[in-house]
Amino acid sequence: MNIPLRFLLLFSSLFCLSQTVVFAQMAPSTPPAELRGAWIATVANIDFPSRPGLSSAEIKTEFDSLLDVLQAMNMNAVFVQIRPAGDAFYKSTTVPLSKFLVGQQGAMLDDSLFDPLEYMIKSAHKRRMEFHAWLNPYRATFDPDTSALDALHPLRSLPARRKAEWFFRYGNKWYFNPASPAVRQYLTNVVKDIVLRYDVDGIHFDDYFYPYKDKNFNLDDALDDYNTFASGDHDFTDIGDWRRNNINVLIEGVSKTIKKYKPYVKFGVGPFGVWRNLERDPVRGSNTRAGVTCYDDLYADVLLWLEKGWIDYVAPQIYWSIGYPPADYEILVDWWSKHLYGKQLYVGHAAYKIDNSPLDPNWENESEISDQIAINRANPKVSGSIFFSVKPLLRNPLGVKDSLINSLWKYPALVPPTPSLSRATPAKSTICRVKGTPSTVQLTWNLCELLSGDEMPFYFALYRFDGEGVGKFDHPRNLLGFTPFYADKWYFEDHTAIDGEYYTYIVIGFDRANVSSNPSDPVFVKKTKKGAKKKRKFWGYMF
Repeated sequence: MNIPLRFLLLFSSLFCLSQTVVFAQMAPSTPPAELRGAWIATVANIDFPSRPGLSSAEIKTEFDSLLDVLQAMNMNAVFVQIRPAGDAFYKSTTVPLSKFLVGQQGAMLDDSLFDPLEYMIKSAHKRRMEFHAWLNPYRATFDPDTSALDALHPLRSLPARRKAEWFFRYGNKWYFNPASPAVRQYLTNVVKDIVLRYDVDGIHFDDYFYPYKDKNFNLDDALDDYNTFASGDHDFTDIGDWRRNNINVLIEGVSKTIKKYKPYVKFGVGPFGVWRNLERDPVRGSNTRAGVTCYDDLYADVLLWLEKGWIDYVAPQIYWSIGYPPADYEILVDWWSKHLYGKQLYVGHAAYKIDNSPLDPNWENESEISDQIAINRANPKVSGSIFFSVKPLLRNPLGVKDSLINSLWKYPALVPPTPSLSRATPAKSTICRVKGTPSTVQLTWNLCELLSGDEMPFYFALYRFDGEGVGKFDHPRNLLGFTPFYADKWYFEDHTAIDGEYYTYIVIGFDRANVSSNPSDPVFVKKTKKGAKKKRKFWGYMF
């Protein structure tokens, strides 16, 4: 997108570039907009914190250190598990603090004023990362022992009759009963509380709906729900359809609750990577032979949720390699990309399998992840990647972390916009001041014609083009950097400008849905040994 300088200067008041033009897709190798994320698992202390019972100061230090590494990898989103098993990584009067955080469920933190979730969100936003609150909605405990549960947990607080309605035990865990209207309301209220009290960018459910089947236990016996199904006031004749509807009702209710209070908050799901095999569904199934599927085993009709618009994105856990016969990564990416109903697709990658999967030798291939990301980028319907999980990724098996830092994610990327969640185009910026030091160019800007709060940008991107003219916005080397979310000062320092060189700077604002403003009018700057000199304009020409 090369814009003639004279045209840009003479007609800047009419200059308007659409989101799709400003960030037009490049070659698949380096897309300008790409979600880059990781799931940070707290259950069993998989990723964070390193152990239960850390002090508040230690929790802060560990989380900040984790985000610093992810920021160095140019990640722009984290999916942090704040409800691993009927508990919380946040302060609540209705949900106990997690044993994976404090050691004994419901115990107090050493600092009564410290709220882990509030701190984690601010830390992510400071680094220009979206924070998606990841909840496991139905897992009530991580082991069968209920004696160690806090009094706030409904498995302890409810009377026996209500417990029988709310919960069932399957294998070595207790689960919330998806068939219970009271459970659905309880879980919806949990989400409502989080959305109202915390500045999250998204609510994220994982792949656990009805439990994964265990060959050692009979799920139908554990659920004992046939009488409820048979006596219910509904039109379903198949218990599987009825179970799916139980999940549908929760997903719809959570979606409406989120949008009622904070329409910009995304609601997404990270389902099991196979929705349904072609053998079971010749019309819509994927050409796979997975032993488990979302639809038939977990009773999760993810395609319906996309079609109805109840979720804003889907992040299927495609945890298999390219060419793996039962479930080929490439086949599944293509399949999901064709069943989005206009929503976004983020692909889940199995970092934990790299150099660690005896049943699939493809994971010993150093290029497996690079090849997977290349497949994603070649498909215009794929909006990014999420890795499970952080700790295996940071161990750098087969050099995957190095590959992301030095090649695949070498340059920062925008988060793909979600226009349906944007109420108004952000106001245009004006670069009002240019200064410099011997080592920097300093830019300050303000807003033009801010008409409503919906037009207030959430953060800004700074673009720099070599010479006196506007070059390509979609080239990653021209994206100089970002401000943090909620930046106190609209100010940026360019530490990479070279003495004697001429540069063109432009600022673009973004709202909570990552929808862009129109570009600011350009400023043309010469970097000098003492600082920076802004060039003056005369009737649209430079002198």
